[in-house]
Amino acid sequence: MRTITWLSPHDAPEWFPPADQALEEPAGLLAAGGDLSPERLVAAYRRGIFPWYSPGQPVLWWSPDPRAVLFPEEFRERRSLTKVRRNGGFTAEVDTDFAAVIDGCAAPRVASPGTWITSEMRAAYLKLHELGVAHSIETRRDGELLGGLYGVRLGGVFFGESMFSRERDASKAALAHLVELCQRHGIAVIDCQLPSRHLMSLGARTIPRSQFQALLKEHVHAGGEPLGRG
Repeated sequence: MRTITWLSPHDAPEWFPPADQALEEPAGLLAAGGDLSPERLVAAYRRGIFPWYSPGQPVLWWSPDPRAVLFPEEFRERRSLTKVRRNGGFTAEVDTDFAAVIDGCAAPRVASPGTWITSEMRAAYLKLHELGVAHSIETRRDGELLGGLYGVRLGGVFFGESMFSRERDASKAALAHLVELCQRHGIAVIDCQLPSRHLMSLGARTIPRSQFQALLKEHVHAGGEPLGRG
């Protein structure tokens, strides 16, 4: 019978149990505890592990099987989205207001009044952004932030964390811009973590965890220009 591993803040930040030791129920739960230091977060992402927990819980670390991913060349941009990106007055920017994007993602929604983006998580990803590891894509019209997404970029992999929209298609426009950046800068895969109907409609699909781990080994240490350049 598998049990989760408890991490101590005193453990080396790069130490995690093998991803294939994750539980089947709850699916993908691998470890608990530790901290959200930049070193531990980067080590986790390189191993296909990410934090996800609710207020009042310890830090929970996940590696689901199967894994939801979006290969940039498989992105499905409907004509309606192409039209609104061209004629709707949207502009897409990179890293102009990371804090506002993460706050937009954390804001209550009709279908989900709570949030997993705790103050601790917010502070951790703001630190990653300061270090040039976490990035945001912003969708604006006349300077007003209407939607966006944020995530972690390591080499040729972009690990998506969350997205939000204050106007129809604003988050989709941000994702479309991210896809274009990935194609321009040699980012091979966008990690979507868990499947959703919304993401699957845009071209995301699930792959076995073993295949995802192989993709990480091939691409996560690749070089590349900063995401916002070019």
